[in-house]
Amino acid sequence: MKKKSNRRKFINKSLVTLSGASLLTSCISNVDEKESKDININFNKKYNWKMVTTWAPNMPVLGEGCNLFSDWVRKMSGGRLNIKVYGGGELIPSLESFDAVSNGAIEMGSGASYYWAGKIPSGQFFSSVPFGMNSKQMNSWIISGGGYKYYREIYEPFNLIPFVGGNTSMQMGGWFNKEILSIEDLNGLKMRIPGFGGKVLSKAGGTAVTVAGGEIYTNLERGVIDATEWIGPYHDYLMGFYQVAKYYYYPGWHEPGGVLEMIVNKDKFQLLPSDLQEIVKKGIESLNIWMQCEFDSKNSLYLNKLINEENVKLKMFPKDVLMSFKEKSNEVVSEMIEKDPKSKKIFEAYEKFRVSFRDWSVVSDKIYYEL
Repeated sequence: MKKKSNRRKFINKSLVTLSGASLLTSCISNVDEKESKDININFNKKYNWKMVTTWAPNMPVLGEGCNLFSDWVRKMSGGRLNIKVYGGGELIPSLESFDAVSNGAIEMGSGASYYWAGKIPSGQFFSSVPFGMNSKQMNSWIISGGGYKYYREIYEPFNLIPFVGGNTSMQMGGWFNKEILSIEDLNGLKMRIPGFGGKVLSKAGGTAVTVAGGEIYTNLERGVIDATEWIGPYHDYLMGFYQVAKYYYYPGWHEPGGVLEMIVNKDKFQLLPSDLQEIVKKGIESLNIWMQCEFDSKNSLYLNKLINEENVKLKMFPKDVLMSFKEKSNEVVSEMIEKDPKSKKIFEAYEKFRVSFRDWSVVSDKIYYEL
């Protein structure tokens, strides 16, 4: 009797459990179905996007990072969102990527906001400002300090959503074929240097030249340009600049924290279901972290290779030259914000955060490094 009673209890309990499970499954199905309708998810639909970059195809860290991002998105989405990456010149010329993404011919692009200074002057504050914030500070300002509000506001008329898509970290001052002993040594000097830095060089008596990355080595070798900045020791080593220039200067006053960006066509982004939108956003956030770590790691190794294996002459800009650069940088920014109200508004937000962060840096990073 006892066995039958236990068996009956087991059967009754199982039936209740099964009934509850069925009810729970039904509820979950109803919720899933409701949520799927709410966020317009069709798990069988695939999206195929294209990304154009301003970087050479498969360029270390820069192009490589875009390829990694594409792979991460494919895996996180279970193959529902596939992004084909094209290096500069493979699908369209490098500097036409802004317009191609803006008009929707391409879904997204990778570059730097100072490349579009002619279209959005104020965008340069979201790349790098001479003697301005470093990579850590720029990330803090844009991501957590209110910078994104202004960043997206100025890109809105172009139907673009900008994202912080990487950072070169502190750059080097550049390669020169003559020593810079005073500010007078810059008179007549032709240097490949973009953005704010190029305007500062022009004020100092030099000539800023725009040269595609793949042409820099040849132009430096042939004397078409006298100097160039690029990124840092890793890429400078790979480009072979040490073979055609005598002096390697630091610090990179012109780009203390070079923010890179991802731009996404707003209409195309909004057509994605919400889960894929989040995957794109989180993929870009991961790329930003990976890229800065990769730059710092590789640069530390390759600086030593340049000095110890290639006998590169590493030189610091004289203090009076740096002070002159800083003075002229202030002039460039002042002239810009006087002409452009948007730039003025953004610079005020930028400067407020920079000063606030400087106070924190004095009692944190600065004192630590001085020990």
